[in-house]
Amino acid sequence: MKLPYFLGCPSWNESAWLGSLYPTGTPATEFLPRYCSMFNSVEGNTTLYAWPSEQKIERWAELMPEGFRFCAKLPREISQAENLHEVLDLALTFRRLLTPLGAQVTPFWLQLPASFGPGRLAELAALIDGFGAPLAVEVRHRAFFERGEEERALNRLLLDRGVERICLDSRALFSCRSRDPALLHAQSKKPRVPVRPTAFSDSPQLRFIGHPQLEANDGFMTPWLEKVASWIEAGKSPHVYLHTPDNHRAPELAQRFHEQLAGRLPGLPPLPPLERAPQLSLLGDWPVL
Repeated sequence: MKLPYFLGCPSWNESAWLGSLYPTGTPATEFLPRYCSMFNSVEGNTTLYAWPSEQKIERWAELMPEGFRFCAKLPREISQAENLHEVLDLALTFRRLLTPLGAQVTPFWLQLPASFGPGRLAELAALIDGFGAPLAVEVRHRAFFERGEEERALNRLLLDRGVERICLDSRALFSCRSRDPALLHAQSKKPRVPVRPTAFSDSPQLRFIGHPQLEANDGFMTPWLEKVASWIEAGKSPHVYLHTPDNHRAPELAQRFHEQLAGRLPGLPPLPPLERAPQLSLLGDWPVL
């Protein structure tokens, strides 16, 4: 199956998907090939927290089909460094480690913390220029969302270099009121910043952090369906990654996005069906703000 865009979840190594994305009894060693039979991309969240071994990279290269995209996140000792000038060599080491994956790692992701502000843009420019591979950047400092000169400076820096500014939309997540620990944890960790639907290259990047009740996401997804469709019609190859608070329902949400996108783009091939829908982590209704 060939899609005109890249669609996936934050990772593939999720045992909660047994009985839904993965048939019951599937060993963890088989998660990746089964994930790849449903989706053509993954956010690559694991590399933010731990460097994979060379042996693991080789195995991924064997299992990921041609055309699959793994958006590997630069490890947090790089993205959260106090000075990006000092970690360029480390970033290049990480890039070399993933060499066996070839073009499947396109783009790398750099998720910057909220402490990374406008005064450090020269560091970012130097890292981008020295890295020498496609990058997408996520920012969280409030100054980059105020439509002032500081945000314009960031956008110019990225646009001039063809580097994507990752579009983060967490509105659906924060529309939910519940005392469920998974939801509270997600709301405490995920940034709550204004939406910026940018496309600075041929591969715009969208992270959609959703509500655990799938239908509650529809109103928040609707503008993105039009935006993603327009990107595809313009010849771009957008990447779309769907999250839910504990990610137990992320594959369902990704399927829902794709099904609704097919309403805007007739002829879009369907995804394979899930085994069944997993159970909610909290009984009862999820109130919406």
